[in-house]
Amino acid sequence: MADLLRLTAEEEAMLAGAEGPGVRRAMEIVVALARIYGATELAPITHAQIAGVSYKNIGDAGLAFLNDWANEGARVRVPTTLNPMGMERGKWQAWGIRRDFAVPQLSVVDAFIKMGVTPTLSCTPYLFAGHRPRRGDVLAWAESSAVAYANSVIAARSNREGGPSALAAAIVGRTARYGYLLDENRRANWIVEVRCPVRSVADFGALSYIVGKAVGNGVPWFVGLEGLHAASAEEAFGVGALKTLGAGLAAYGAVALYHIAGVTPEARDLGEQLIRPDAKRLVIESLDEAYRVMDADPELRRIDLVTIGCPHASLEEIREVAEYLRGKRLATRLWVTTGQITREEAAGLGYVAEIEAAGGEVVADTCAVVAPMHMLDVRSMATNAGKMACYAPMHSDVKMRFGDLAACLEAAVTGEWRG
Repeated sequence: MADLLRLTAEEEAMLAGAEGPGVRRAMEIVVALARIYGATELAPITHAQIAGVSYKNIGDAGLAFLNDWANEGARVRVPTTLNPMGMERGKWQAWGIRRDFAVPQLSVVDAFIKMGVTPTLSCTPYLFAGHRPRRGDVLAWAESSAVAYANSVIAARSNREGGPSALAAAIVGRTARYGYLLDENRRANWIVEVRCPVRSVADFGALSYIVGKAVGNGVPWFVGLEGLHAASAEEAFGVGALKTLGAGLAAYGAVALYHIAGVTPEARDLGEQLIRPDAKRLVIESLDEAYRVMDADPELRRIDLVTIGCPHASLEEIREVAEYLRGKRLATRLWVTTGQITREEAAGLGYVAEIEAAGGEVVADTCAVVAPMHMLDVRSMATNAGKMACYAPMHSDVKMRFGDLAACLEAAVTGEWRG
């Protein structure tokens, strides 16, 4: 088969080692993926987001790989941010996380910092000033929920990179031009007609379960959702609902792009010409099936940890929690997980103090999927996040209750799930 890929002179030089072994290694990864996916050229990127940061996931082999790359002189050449790690900086000792986890975890982050990566340690880079992409920007993002948000809500363009490939793209400033970087692959091949109410963040998570399971890696076009007269998708549904929808579609399926008729940018501008003629149809009459599956342990009453913020909580979501808890005291642990940048904003507005006064924590840098929850003696959890309901039972070996925010916060106040 003929090699379709054509590199510029600068790219050929990087591949030949003109900028050192670290850049050569990165270019070898980018070029190999380009050839696998049949790309004809590389595309300059404006931003990269790296996953695979928790020591829980990458272990000693991943740490050695990162250190080798950093020691070869590899440095990122575009703004690059990090996914959550396995603990919060400065709190691991108080939490009871062992040194044999904490020390290598900090070394992982140090290796990324040595390569010039900004240690945001959050799965929602689009919430941070200076890191939110613009429409049409080409990205190399590895966090699946962020890819769905950028493609769908912002109309930037990214494939779902792996952790090493996102770092490689950041080092060379390029990624392969294929997949969702091309117009033809951004057209919808599923029409999803929603005939039931979808209001809360948990409802959007339940919707993501049904659709993700049905469409796999397809591109759904949603009709029947409210908010058609809003100025933007974020105004129509709220950041929390949209990031939950995308995260669940990626977790329960492999969706990296969705459209909401008349609301998301490309759907608003291009209308039904974005739908492929052979698009399949899915009609959703009820979310009951999703709630039955996602609320995985219906006999579970005692909750060790209530976790809100998967993907990481926005400022608005933190405000909602603070307002609910005002004047209350918790009977069990509550984590509101977010980025350090967002937590600082929330602290300035008094939200963090209100949550802490009730006995909760606003946790930065990590989440209950990538943290070593067994070290924290957490065996049961409640959440309103579809992605957390999907991943935590598998990755953190916990029993799970799933429901809306009010039910979760009531469980934090009483210590028991009452639904």
